[in-house]
Amino acid sequence: MAAAEIQEGEVPNERSVTELGNPRKPEGDFGREMLRRMNVTHYEVTGWALGFWQLEAGDTVLDIGCGGGLTLKRLAASLVNGRFVGLDYSETAVMEAALQNEGEIAAGKTRILLGSVASLPFAAGSFSKVLTVESFYFWPKPAANLREVLRVLKPGGTFLLVADIYQTSDLSAHALENIRRYGLFNPTLEGFEALFREAGFPKIAVHTRPGTTWVCVEGGK
Repeated sequence: MAAAEIQEGEVPNERSVTELGNPRKPEGDFGREMLRRMNVTHYEVTGWALGFWQLEAGDTVLDIGCGGGLTLKRLAASLVNGRFVGLDYSETAVMEAALQNEGEIAAGKTRILLGSVASLPFAAGSFSKVLTVESFYFWPKPAANLREVLRVLKPGGTFLLVADIYQTSDLSAHALENIRRYGLFNPTLEGFEALFREAGFPKIAVHTRPGTTWVCVEGGK
């Protein structure tokens, strides 16, 4: 795939911003613009998926691939005495998420860290809730990475995997082109369940929203 190029004086379109910003690992000015746009475009599917959770007093929540940081901010706003951690392996995303959550960080409620799902920098049983929004497409070793998530969950904890597409015959031509262009890992519903079972999750629920290709896979420990 040839990278997009922006000529002097040219206004970049959405596709050019995405290609130059690198959705796999956002970087630079275009990466920042892409992350800010994703805060908006991912808002609705994230809200739908969060409906499968009930935040409780004292919850510790990890957002893997926290991107532009808006999910962390809305979670922190809904739970006064929770503790929240955002993790991303993109330095640009870490900076954007920190900017989005600067008030919560100053209050000691939220932390934003640079790190990878391949080796989560946390002790076993650190979090009562973990989620990832629109990042699973890029995880390097899905089953092994899911085992890492299971490791850092507390007994009784839950993990939400949120995506706005899964592999189905109903995908639009645009979605299929994005899967091809960006090399997205996009399982079927059965594939998601098999991955969670392989990783060792004892409780699994696969949720979809009628009229969409949204999926929320819930793994319980």
